[in-house]
Amino acid sequence: MLDLFSGAGGLSEGFKRASAMRTATRRYSTVRAVEFDRAAAASYEANHGRSKVFAGAIEDWLATEDVPEADLIIGGPPCQGFSALGKKDVHDQRNRLWEYYAQTISKANPRFFVLENVPRFLGSTQYAQFEEMCSPGGALRDYAFQAKILNAAEHGAAQVRKRVILIGHHRDLPFPGFPEVETRFKDPANWRTLRSVLEKLPETVRLQSLPDRWYEFEGETLAGAYRTDELHVTRHYEEISLKRFAFIKEGENRFKLPEDLKSNCWRNHTTGSADVMGRLWWNRPSVTIRTEFFKPEKGRYLHPSEPRALTHQEAARIQGFRDTYKWVGSKTAIARQIGNAVPIPLGKALGQHLMAAFPTA
Repeated sequence: MLDLFSGAGGLSEGFKRASAMRTATRRYSTVRAVEFDRAAAASYEANHGRSKVFAGAIEDWLATEDVPEADLIIGGPPCQGFSALGKKDVHDQRNRLWEYYAQTISKANPRFFVLENVPRFLGSTQYAQFEEMCSPGGALRDYAFQAKILNAAEHGAAQVRKRVILIGHHRDLPFPGFPEVETRFKDPANWRTLRSVLEKLPETVRLQSLPDRWYEFEGETLAGAYRTDELHVTRHYEEISLKRFAFIKEGENRFKLPEDLKSNCWRNHTTGSADVMGRLWWNRPSVTIRTEFFKPEKGRYLHPSEPRALTHQEAARIQGFRDTYKWVGSKTAIARQIGNAVPIPLGKALGQHLMAAFPTA
């Protein structure tokens, strides 16, 4: 398979786990990954092998390398331009990166492809253009696809994270469908909880820095590589932040703060997101892990009982990464890699489901 916009390799890791299952009939093997962020590309290399990843823009990869044939293409083009967060700029150049994904399909001639993005992608002009490309007479006329919003919590992740998944297939093959939700996960009461993935981790965390260690990647020296279980680090909080944390109990948020502990913007806005400066629940899944999960002012990222936000290890576990997974880069760079990843259980479900769709000959 080819992994485009691979990040640190979360989707590849999920498909690899599908290969490792006792019932697996085939194995997935990445022939090439492409990632623009150098720290993320280095993390991919540290986990999935040297010479696997092209560290650079996908358009440069298409211009300088021969695209190998592949049975499967996976990946999630960046989606900030039409994300529900931020400025939602429909003219954001990152919205055009899916076109290079489409070019790769035409060159690699896969049997199937999987494209992951935010739910708003379904209503975008880019989605309509992709449909047109896959219509008779279009550049990808040999392919068809269907899209569906999947919730990672319904596939075993300890996180409510909804993403649109496009599964495409060569028209010589039938559409493979989407992964079925296990019976137990059809009831939200049975979704994996935060406690289930954070158990046995020390709740009190004082360490704030990662070890001094260096990783050589294509002539550049980067911090790392660090195992996930080395990322249980916190940050320095000012006294006013600690006072705020003390007032917010499990499941509560900034609305519970007394007036003297509210910022001016909170005093002036008595409505809005209930997740800002919110505490997570032990017995529920986490909210969506984003790239700034270490900042309580960015969402419901306070630990259920401790005076701090989630650590990087906790966020990685919520995303489904194993404790031996390796990360390269600064704390901020690693947080971005964790938050941008496809949850491992969702990737595994996709890989397991598609495995049965490949022709036997």
